[in-house]
Amino acid sequence: MGRRVGGTMRNKEESAMTRAVNAVFDFVRFAEFEILFFLLFFIAFLLFKDLTSRPEYNQILVKKPDGGGFWPN
Repeated sequence: MGRRVGGTMRNKEESAMTRAVNAVFDFVRFAEFEILFFLLFFIAFLLFKDLTSRPEYNQILVKKPDGGGFWPN
């Protein structure tokens, strides 16, 4: 999609809904990297939260590998 140059007259001819949708698309195009960066961390948080909510997986994170007690000993 090409950018419109000097589209002030065209903006007045478009409906409010079309201008709103175009504004949303312009914002998403402008902030694409930040949106993807946020989604990456949000998905990683959800996966990690799901893993740590299960007791059998939670023990992997807190027990010593040799089976003796918990970490700060």
